[in-house]
Amino acid sequence: MVSEGPAQRQSAESAYHFAQAALAKGHEVIRVFFYHDGVHVGARASTPPQDERNIGAQWSALAAEQGLDLVVCVAAAARRGVLDEEAGRRLDQAPAPGSLLPGFRAAGLGQLIESGIDADRLIVF
Repeated sequence: MVSEGPAQRQSAESAYHFAQAALAKGHEVIRVFFYHDGVHVGARASTPPQDERNIGAQWSALAAEQGLDLVVCVAAAARRGVLDEEAGRRLDQAPAPGSLLPGFRAAGLGQLIESGIDADRLIVF
């Protein structure tokens, strides 16, 4: 679980490197859940300066390469204006099309609970 945004601290980047290393060693990463300000990692509109790493794009590429399930908390995302089209319809709002980066989807806390049940460990960044 990643609960801090990409501009706050290095949590999202540390989680990325941890997941990358775990996958390289043959471990399975069931899901990465982005909560609180961590939802900004999956926001398409979040564009870092050219001289900084784009951690959202890195997560997106890793998801495409490894088939990772990247989930942003729908409630936390809605509070921060990060909505996918389906969540926008449910909340009767009109988000910009494709407000999440490829590979990210919005879902509820049930996805986090399910991950905790299915996995050996839940690691929080």
